[in-house]
Amino acid sequence: MAKFVLKRIITLIPILLVVSILIFLMVHIMPGDPARIIAGESASDADIENVRKAHGFDKPLYQQYGMYLKNVVTGDLGTSIRTGRSVNSEISSRLPNTVKLATAAIIIAIAVGIPIGVISATKRYSIFDNASMFAALFGLSIPPFYLGLMLMLIFCVQLNWLPLNNDSGLLSLILPAITLSARSLATIARMTRSSMLEVMGQDYIQTARAQGFSEKQVIFKHALKNSMNTIVTVAGLQFGYLLGGAVITEKVFAWPGLGELVVTAIRARDFPVVQSTILIIAAAFVLVNLIVDILYVIINPRIKLN
Repeated sequence: MAKFVLKRIITLIPILLVVSILIFLMVHIMPGDPARIIAGESASDADIENVRKAHGFDKPLYQQYGMYLKNVVTGDLGTSIRTGRSVNSEISSRLPNTVKLATAAIIIAIAVGIPIGVISATKRYSIFDNASMFAALFGLSIPPFYLGLMLMLIFCVQLNWLPLNNDSGLLSLILPAITLSARSLATIARMTRSSMLEVMGQDYIQTARAQGFSEKQVIFKHALKNSMNTIVTVAGLQFGYLLGGAVITEKVFAWPGLGELVVTAIRARDFPVVQSTILIIAAAFVLVNLIVDILYVIINPRIKLN
């Protein structure tokens, strides 16, 4: 197992390297002169040129990327143009909030999506199956910003059950987590149903029934167990998407996470924060995929470690 994990980590290095190059180029294509932003609106051309030289903006792109990569490897993500604080502190203050929101969302998606998928598969074409798959299609289609606003209108404004602010502990987490989990819940439910139907059509399921196993044992001990590889893969990928896709949800609920930070940084042309935040999100997504691969092997030891 250790050899397998080490091999996967080594293969992830070039992926992150390519991602860092793409992010670096994307940020430098953005309109706006960071030297002028740092110097201020009233700065003279000479002051702007001094700032450009001091921060290395006058160097060729490949040299700037080399300096950026060196800083990233040593753990120095630079200084925010907007606030003057280190990017490390900006991200470290926001990252736990994004992880908390994404974790709550994936827990909701798994806890609700898997049972719905299992019941739909065992009651194929029933009223529950049709209703749940229609609801899943609705969850995949509805824009997160609209769902978030409607939930706030109903539960915060009309019913006054939940707070509008984000400093009320777990109560503040409920609506953002539900909003963020909608698409993942729908995806997990649909994939669980599909995987269960495929497995339940196999010969060994019929053999288990012929051997006298109860329907509950057939469903949970045989069908669901053999569907877990697909479910774990989908859930892991969804968690990675949630970490990087919480931007809209965080903005709607003013949730102080990485998504809200990167939107604010893009508006302010805060290049160091933008490229470092996106790189952190990409690295988290890659790490989640590595964990999914490990869980895949643990769940099904018959899969070779290669």
